[in-house]
Amino acid sequence: MPAQVRQLRQRIKTVKSTAKITRAQEMIATSRIVKAQQAVAASKPYADQITQALTALVTHHVGVDHPLLAEQPTDNRSAVLIVTSDRGFCGAYNANVIREAEALIRKLRDEGREPVPYVVGTKGIVWYRFRGREVAETWNGFSDRPKFGNAESVGRRLTEDFLKTDAEGGVGEIHVVYTEFVSMLTQAVRVARLVPLEIEETESSAVPPAYEFEPSAQAALDLLLPNYIESRIFHMMLQSAASFQASVRRAMKSATDNANELIGVYTRQMNQARQAAITQEISEIVGGADALAESGGE
Repeated sequence: MPAQVRQLRQRIKTVKSTAKITRAQEMIATSRIVKAQQAVAASKPYADQITQALTALVTHHVGVDHPLLAEQPTDNRSAVLIVTSDRGFCGAYNANVIREAEALIRKLRDEGREPVPYVVGTKGIVWYRFRGREVAETWNGFSDRPKFGNAESVGRRLTEDFLKTDAEGGVGEIHVVYTEFVSMLTQAVRVARLVPLEIEETESSAVPPAYEFEPSAQAALDLLLPNYIESRIFHMMLQSAASFQASVRRAMKSATDNANELIGVYTRQMNQARQAAITQEISEIVGGADALAESGGE
């Protein structure tokens, strides 16, 4: 019985150590969520303004044209950019993204297209490599705190591949699978088609103004479209980073609560074992005393 008590004490000590770690991770994630939300909010005005300018350009200058605006029915390959995290301890965050990406890949195959994965984040890279799945390009090391330069490198590679033909290894459309930060408790996996371009009007661009573009509308379009794509990818990465931190916080809080509950269970079991040991010792003492009394009486 004392051995069982010692074992339970060791388990309680181990679980308490684990609870301290998960509690610390929860607090770190909580502090990082605020910074991630601020980054998302800071990127929104630029994304809104470039969307407004691009919408106005396309609306009022019918003659302008760009490959990123055109459907490419002869190109049968579809790029799927999958945004995952570099680290774990985030619950089902990465699993949800990969599940949605795989559903999109199956849908594209059913439509007769050839999906080509592009993966951001170590967790997604490992998942595809472990299963022997080929990917066109991978990026990692910045999923927690993405910079615009990271989105720029991703956007340039995807744009270059879109402008190529199938024979050159190009793609005819680009989809992005990422996680949108809705609230501290809700993060939703989204699928968006990036190109061929689908202009999304914001609240501030309900009526596109008529701008005069210098040196020309076509030159402005050539400059704005790549920046628009890169800014959208950057915004999606920031959304995913905020969602990752929220998922870490929720997972670590759940782990801490489970650890505290387990400590309570082990404590009760230890108290019961100690009580049983004390009761057994008392019973042995009483039994020994009765035996001595009976032998003395004889």
